Amino acid sequence: MDAAAVIKTPLLSVHQLSVGYLNHKVLSQVSFDLYAGERLALVGANGAGKSTLLRTLVGLQAAQGGQIHGFGQVCRQEADFQQLRKRVGFLFQDSDDQLFCPTVLEDVAFGPLNLGLSASAARDKALQVLASLGMANFAERITYRLSGGEKRMIALATVLAMEPQVLLLDEPTNGLDDGAQQRLLSHLDSLPQAMIIVSHDRSVLERLATRAVMLAAGQLSNAVMHRHPHEHLHVHAETRVIGGAHEQEHH
Repeated sequence: MDAAAVIKTPLLSVHQLSVGYLNHKVLSQVSFDLYAGERLALVGANGAGKSTLLRTLVGLQAAQGGQIHGFGQVCRQEADFQQLRKRVGFLFQDSDDQLFCPTVLEDVAFGPLNLGLSASAARDKALQVLASLGMANFAERITYRLSGGEKRMIALATVLAMEPQVLLLDEPTNGLDDGAQQRLLSHLDSLPQAMIIVSHDRSVLERLATRAVMLAAGQLSNAVMHRHPHEHLHVHAETRVIGGAHEQEHH
């Protein structure tokens, strides 16, 4: 395969993905690709299915139809998704779903240990990531005693410590004060990884996203991001539905 072909190969590719609960269809024939270097804003109303889509991408939610390809390989069974999760880091919306070890250092070192690093190497990696986020002094803190904002930063550290190639960020700035939010965004902005970002904070999308899609009525539409001086970022969908059979428009 030549270099041009490699560059054009998506890191994640979703084809006609459908997900539902009982009689409720959450996602209906959703399709999109994520390429290296892209930061994709996933926008939509509360309950539109944004978190469900992220969970389905890494096999934490079962799909009723369609295909997910990660790094050129189709993911069908749990073993496939286990391999995918080594390369795709998922920051959950609720940090308590991500933190389960007694201390911060143990939480952040857990992923590197599972990837096969020695105890000392995993500890060094954890300390390095904590320092990069301005959280070095938290290494020996008891995780459950942290504030919501502190847990958010540590949860991100657990993801970054595994050095994933793709980041799925579900409301990354939840619970952060202004200073911590700016520190977090500055760090994310410096990272080379491709990202899918779910956030209701327009300043987050304005800072990070390179393109946007909108999820509504179970379907995904290409969206246009407008940046105006001294104004907020505005996102609205184009009329073409990605992977759908009809057209729709959002304003």
